[in-house]
Amino acid sequence: MSKVSDWIQRGWYKGSPWLLPLRPLSMLVSLEASRRLNHFNRSRPKPPVPVLVVGNITVGGTGKTPLVIALVQAAQKRGLKVAVVSRGYGGKAGQYPVTVTAESAALEVGDEPVLIARRTGAPVILDPDRRNALDVAINTCNPDLVISDDGLQHYALPRSAEVVVVDGQRGLGNGRCLPEGPLREPASRLKEVDFVVSTGGGWSGAHPMVMRPGAIENLADGRTLDVHAFLREYPDVHAVAGIGNPRRYFNLLSIIGLNTQPHVFPDHHAYQPADLAFSDGLPVLMTEKDAVKCAAFAEPNWWYLPVTADLPEGLLDRMLDRALGADGNESS
Repeated sequence: MSKVSDWIQRGWYKGSPWLLPLRPLSMLVSLEASRRLNHFNRSRPKPPVPVLVVGNITVGGTGKTPLVIALVQAAQKRGLKVAVVSRGYGGKAGQYPVTVTAESAALEVGDEPVLIARRTGAPVILDPDRRNALDVAINTCNPDLVISDDGLQHYALPRSAEVVVVDGQRGLGNGRCLPEGPLREPASRLKEVDFVVSTGGGWSGAHPMVMRPGAIENLADGRTLDVHAFLREYPDVHAVAGIGNPRRYFNLLSIIGLNTQPHVFPDHHAYQPADLAFSDGLPVLMTEKDAVKCAAFAEPNWWYLPVTADLPEGLLDRMLDRALGADGNESS
């Protein structure tokens, strides 16, 4: 995260008087977002197949991708054929649409789509025009369900159900829309979605989601160590994170008991070997999202920590039922 970005984020979430002159712009963004939502609500096009949108109303990371993975896997356990559509932030694809597989290059198509494809085996269709991505997914994959990774505000994309993920620790900051605050839409938008999920802390009216660490895997040779074994062998690490909210990752490592030297990179950072060339010989422990971009030039002491979204029992099924129209569409 750049110093300017960090400075702006502190203002949004901890308060700062310099933001006040931005309020007129913030009000315009709020009004335009409300206008677009009202227009969407008046038409509410029905998707050709069930579409479940997982998004947020703030800029920055909230933990959407682990939830998308959990939803895809839950649907697959039902025997459903699932496709994912995404924008593919951080990728450099020359033209769209692009179909992402587990073998795709993360630097070309983005880290999150590759991570989803590797963890689930589901096809991931990238296109800034998510409606076009949906059409491609339907025509090429014949899915029973399409899950959109982000895209809550992309109202050209018809949807059957909406899930919003909120960072329970940071919340909605000062509650203002961009640029005065971190919101893409007014906070009242949360009242209209089907489910609100909170990561990293309590949030009134939201369902809690906890990130559970898995076995830590070596990027170079694929061997794994459970968390306790890794802690015994490598109590001190360089902790690397190029994600939307790195503090949540570093907090998790602290809870595990690791002594970390944190290194923060911008979200979707295109890593180079020199970025991780630390001179003290300590192992490097990164997020799984970072690992998909570093595997091609991994050193023997580079590791990553996968996480799995842990939600209240039955919640994933309720989300799927809502999208599939199998719950009578009662409010959650």
